[in-house]
Amino acid sequence: MEFLVNVQSHFNEIIMSSFQGDIPKAISQANYQWLMFYPCLYFFAAWDTYRDVTGEKSRYSYLPFVLSAYLVTVGVMYSPSFTIFGLLLGPVWLPILCCFVGIGLGLPLKWLLLKLIHEREMD
Repeated sequence: MEFLVNVQSHFNEIIMSSFQGDIPKAISQANYQWLMFYPCLYFFAAWDTYRDVTGEKSRYSYLPFVLSAYLVTVGVMYSPSFTIFGLLLGPVWLPILCCFVGIGLGLPLKWLLLKLIHEREMD
């Protein structure tokens, strides 16, 4: 599935153009209808691997991954026009920044929910 989405979205070409600093070219190469599938596939695979490797079965371990997938998808959608300090980041760099926001929101949310459940169980 990842291979299909990668090829159909032209993701490798987008990455190459972005790393070469040609953001307008990366935007024109992107097939956004396919590219929007990529974050969900990627973060589901990352969560599945994390769960298998760590053996973590705790509640809400998926939250950082889900929020990252959601925010990266939103970043992909806004990448052709969204600027930060007048700089157009494009379909690679803006979603990467959104990933950090997703993790930054997901980890504290997971911690807060686990703490609330623990306190409720202690009562």
